[in-house]
Amino acid sequence: MDGFSGFRSNKRLGQVFLISDRVAEIEAAHAEGKTVLEIGPGQGILTRALCAQAKKVIAVEKDFRIYTILKHEMRAKNLVLINKDFMEVTDKEISLSKIDIVIANIPYNLSSSVIGWLSEKHMQAVLCLQKEFVEHMLARPDTDNYSKLSVMTSLLFRVTKIVNVPKGSFRPIPKVDSVVIYMKPVRAPLTGRERELIGLIMQHKKKTVRNAIIDSKSSLVMEKDQIVGIANKVTRQDQRVFKLSPEEILDTAKELALLLK
Repeated sequence: MDGFSGFRSNKRLGQVFLISDRVAEIEAAHAEGKTVLEIGPGQGILTRALCAQAKKVIAVEKDFRIYTILKHEMRAKNLVLINKDFMEVTDKEISLSKIDIVIANIPYNLSSSVIGWLSEKHMQAVLCLQKEFVEHMLARPDTDNYSKLSVMTSLLFRVTKIVNVPKGSFRPIPKVDSVVIYMKPVRAPLTGRERELIGLIMQHKKKTVRNAIIDSKSSLVMEKDQIVGIANKVTRQDQRVFKLSPEEILDTAKELALLLK
């Protein structure tokens, strides 16, 4: 688009812009006949591809400069542009109940927040994410990359890799490659307490479950003798956290939640 000639990206916002029509078309193939939410349309490569396939596209852009250019140069009748920080947009503003899928190239600094939002909203998505981030999402127990992100992703989504995206597909060129994935929700969202306790346990993943719980005493606002008594009652207390499956970690979090009442 002519309006982006000489445009300088905002490093603070983590802006890198897709320039590959091929990648955009692969992502947009999942939009056919659907109402799509796009997070951060950037210079509009994906947005145009989505508008050609989707019933409706709602694109949320934080940067007013980008919003202004897109508003002036993109004339698609099925496009709605919103100038706002995505994490501050209300369900009413984006008609969340009518959205079928999220399709977006996510700024790397928003990856965790967007995954959390998708899990809370129980929504499917096609996302382009940093390759290393995806490796953490898909990591299995007893591996170095196994983390809270791995556990939450495995519990809440079925994730399918679609295509690898070399870093040269973006401008400015980032330091890492990316991956396009499809995420489908597979269960109801976890409770806030379950999320909290999974996070506390995984902070000490190299330790036994018992010691991981004891080392979380300050976060749980408990005296040591109290938390030791609770930790001694947990079924898997002698097992190493990082060797437990996501379902076993969830079971431990549920058990701990009951003991903490």
